[in-house]
Amino acid sequence: MNIGSLLSKASRLQGNQLAIQHGEQQLTYAELNQRVGQLARALQSLGVCPGDRVVLVQRNGPAMFETLFACFRAGAAVVPVNVRLHPEEVAFICQDCKAKVLVATGEYATSALQAHKQMPELQLVGVESIADALDYETLLSASDSMNADAEVDPDDLAWLFYTSGTTGKPKGAMLTHRNLLAMMMNYFADVNPLAPEDVVLHAAPLTHGSGLFGLPAIAKGATSVILHTPSFDPQTVFALIQHLRVTTIAFLAPTQIKMMLNGPYRSYDLSSLRCIPYGGGPMYVEDMKQAVEAFGPVLVQIYGQGEAPMTISYLRREEHVTHGDPDAERRLASAGIPRTDVEVRIVDDDDHEVTAGKIGEIAARGSVVMAGYWNRPDETAESLRGRWLHTGDIGMMDAQGYLYLLDRKKDMIISGGNNIYPREIEEVLLKHPAIYEVAVIGIPNPLWGESVKAIVALRSGMTVTEEEVNALCRQHLASYKKPRTVEFVPELPKNAYGKILKRELREQYWQGRERRI
Repeated sequence: MNIGSLLSKASRLQGNQLAIQHGEQQLTYAELNQRVGQLARALQSLGVCPGDRVVLVQRNGPAMFETLFACFRAGAAVVPVNVRLHPEEVAFICQDCKAKVLVATGEYATSALQAHKQMPELQLVGVESIADALDYETLLSASDSMNADAEVDPDDLAWLFYTSGTTGKPKGAMLTHRNLLAMMMNYFADVNPLAPEDVVLHAAPLTHGSGLFGLPAIAKGATSVILHTPSFDPQTVFALIQHLRVTTIAFLAPTQIKMMLNGPYRSYDLSSLRCIPYGGGPMYVEDMKQAVEAFGPVLVQIYGQGEAPMTISYLRREEHVTHGDPDAERRLASAGIPRTDVEVRIVDDDDHEVTAGKIGEIAARGSVVMAGYWNRPDETAESLRGRWLHTGDIGMMDAQGYLYLLDRKKDMIISGGNNIYPREIEEVLLKHPAIYEVAVIGIPNPLWGESVKAIVALRSGMTVTEEEVNALCRQHLASYKKPRTVEFVPELPKNAYGKILKRELREQYWQGRERRI
């Protein structure tokens, strides 16, 4: 099944139903389907064939849905790119996946042009005017419509999602049409069944994994409302919920829920709201309780990774309401139970399953788990040992099957829902001639979950300022990856083999906290 057929079916069944609203712009399912067909034909005219990769660097808007489903219709694979990445990082992704086309909105022209400079054969399409790029609307209007979805195998690549790699370079998690269908069915089973009457607000970046939550909305013929402000604005969110009777917010990071709690929610009628899936980082228990008090029993926690998109475990809506029960209170600190179509177990260093209450690495298996990493056979084999996805997260499962996330086996930092790999930052900092060695760690941050801290040891007799460190990072890294704090120390702690003891560095900040991711 081509996952793009979800739109074709919805258009046939309810073509006059409102599919997308973005500010004053509206598209019915029939109109969306027509534009998708024209864009699919336009992509074919640019030489895009089934299996080719199309990179999307776009702000939230209707064009994101149009390009997503146009790629599916043409049998191409979508490569969504975090819009906060540095232009050099965007160029690397385009080269790594050998992209055929890049579709960008105007504010990301620098990233598009940098990618084209390093990869001249890459064809650029600008949703707004971008130098040397083909115009999106001109391409679309000049094309007839491709009405039939391309024939694909369920195991063909559909979504190539780049996540941080152990070398500091991102690696592409390959999600097939089968994977995306499994994710969607798990969503219906566990999170929210949806219906044509639902109104779904998309407030998180669609180029993150949250963009996949457009699939269940399209499948059920619901209306998708795309937040039209440049950044997340709680007051606008509340106004949209009240005015459009929003029933579901597609996905939020805990940071965004905290922003809503600090906003004027009492001034709006939010009674239509019945589901807010959240994840991507820790949410403190007290914040959960406050959110339930403010918005009602609407929260659903989801735990997953790009390699198993948002589909490993979940904490149900009703379990966010504890009624003072001690066991229920304790489970608020958990990540819930395994998803319907997913097996989860805790394994030791030899990949043997441990008993309830014992700590080990979280492993998952199911139809949602990726096919592997793009052109990374060694890392694929390591991650999918024994057909189980080894998440790199350390956890524990209690006797009732509730999963608790405790720490990360890998050094990944999650800040505001963004994955940050320390080695990438360390390699940039070591470019400075005065820096002898460095350790980058995540430390607790009440708003973002974690913030990036660099601990630096200098070469004898040399100096560097924190501003110089920040300036170096600005040259090479996305802004969210830059260290928020820099500490200078005489030397870093090491074990007998000379390895820096990051756990020891982190411990002073995380001591006494049950949940560290």
